[in-house]
Amino acid sequence: MDLKTVITILILTIPFFLMSIWAIVDVGQKDFGSIGKKAMWGIIAAIPFIGFIIYLIFGFRKGKKTD
Repeated sequence: MDLKTVITILILTIPFFLMSIWAIVDVGQKDFGSIGKKAMWGIIAAIPFIGFIIYLIFGFRKGKKTD
């Protein structure tokens, strides 16, 4: 692999990685009513590339921020 290919791969994957980390942290900060639901959203958020999108569309508004 040449340097241009490596840089292209990094530019394409870093935003997905950062958004996945954001989704996992957001799940950790919210109360979903039960530990099982929180764990389910945490697992979904951790799915590479599409997990944070699924969480953002379906799970983001279900949890309530804890103080």
